[in-house]
Amino acid sequence: MYAKITGTGSYLPDHLMDNFELSEMVDTSDEWIQSRTGIKARHIAEQDTVVSMAVSAAKEAIRNAGIEPAGIDLVIVSSVSAEQILPCAACEVQAAIGADNAAAFDLNAACTGFISAYQVAAAQMKAGLIRTALVIGSECLSNLIDWTDRGTCILFGDGAGAAVITCQDSNIEVPFVLHSDGAKGAALSCSSGFGAEKSPYGNHIFMDGRAIYKFAVKQIPQLIHEILEQSGRSVEEIDLFLLHQANERIITSIAKHLQQDISKFPMNLQENGNISSASIPVLLDDLNRQGKLKPGMKLIVAGFGAGLTWGGMYLEW
Repeated sequence: MYAKITGTGSYLPDHLMDNFELSEMVDTSDEWIQSRTGIKARHIAEQDTVVSMAVSAAKEAIRNAGIEPAGIDLVIVSSVSAEQILPCAACEVQAAIGADNAAAFDLNAACTGFISAYQVAAAQMKAGLIRTALVIGSECLSNLIDWTDRGTCILFGDGAGAAVITCQDSNIEVPFVLHSDGAKGAALSCSSGFGAEKSPYGNHIFMDGRAIYKFAVKQIPQLIHEILEQSGRSVEEIDLFLLHQANERIITSIAKHLQQDISKFPMNLQENGNISSASIPVLLDDLNRQGKLKPGMKLIVAGFGAGLTWGGMYLEW
């Protein structure tokens, strides 16, 4: 059994906020932001929501896969920024796209969310419970940003990405690796505002950028070697490494640790910023639409973020 991606889709809000616009809101500059992050702009939702963006991305993925919504068995939405608690975003997506036969639920693993959701779907396929799943990452992080904090507001954007995953009869093994370190969770946090303990940052994202950088450049190369060992592949055999689009410096450092050319690490963060659980599926859809994913290509897909969580998988396109 092989959980294969058979369709991708994405949606990004129309408002593209570049660094020059951002510099009118906070003490920063285009040069300062690009030199530290590689980010030139990010999409910001105005009328869009987590659900509306997820629906748009889902419809594109379904169209790309050439399936009918009624054939979907499971809908998972990964998000940390849904505007409402109940009903869950996945149930609203299910209703909007007409996936009447699907179970639906949300998942929160921050920037590792798409990887975690994919693993859940693949495990259900391996157990014989489902044949087709729709996995979506959708984020409206602009709702959680303190627009006076240049340490965080320069990083994040909004958008959604989706993938249709189908159960294929194959001997290909898909090793998944997931890790968590809750003891270091304070490095990247955001309070809901409920309960007795209030965050000093209000209902805004707080990030210790130095701690997250050290965490990512140490753990992700180790993670990739762990996946390679399980898949029986060498690092040289991998065609592309599709990583969470957090920061250009992080991705460049990971490439150096692995002694691989940076051309094997595609990036779209320059125009999108960090869109948490949506970043990997949006990148997948970009590459798919551009014809850069060829049948048989060997991919490592990996995410990392709040929790702290990190995880990845080996895929063949």
